[in-house]
Amino acid sequence: MILVLVGPPGSGKGTQAALLAARCGMIHLSTGELLREARLRGTPVGREAAAYLDEGRLVPDDTVAALVAQRLRPGPATYLLDGFPRNVEQAAHLERMAAETRHAIEAVVLLDVPEAELVRRLTGRARADDDPAIIQKRLAVYVRETAPLIDHYDAKGLLRRIHGRGAVKTVHGRILRALGLGRA
Repeated sequence: MILVLVGPPGSGKGTQAALLAARCGMIHLSTGELLREARLRGTPVGREAAAYLDEGRLVPDDTVAALVAQRLRPGPATYLLDGFPRNVEQAAHLERMAAETRHAIEAVVLLDVPEAELVRRLTGRARADDDPAIIQKRLAVYVRETAPLIDHYDAKGLLRRIHGRGAVKTVHGRILRALGLGRA
């Protein structure tokens, strides 16, 4: 089974994914973490990704899909994807990977957070890609690239829209209820 978390930068995907994975025994695959790990190791993919990330652009779909594909394995595991897919082309990659590994995409959780709150959250972090100019660019790219993805999964009946503003525990409870997993 595959669960997907989507949302703009700063929406809390990483925090919520870690909580959900720990609570439910899921394998958490964060594309942000996979890309940062590849960057730190200085791999060719990492160097390529760094050039895009430093400018606030999205890493090419094939590159990100390859990183995720390296981690998905056939078997009874439940995967929680955080930040992938980000657009309809990546969704097509994921659907092929799911079929190849005999997994079903069970639900897509969208963390909806107002832009002002996102900017406040992002400027409070100390990461290289959280510079105010880069933040605005990343948010614009998110809106342009991800809106069709949200419509794509909504049309398939897989989308669960979650209000992402509030205490971490409150948002986590909303996610659990939307997925039928109980309470926080």
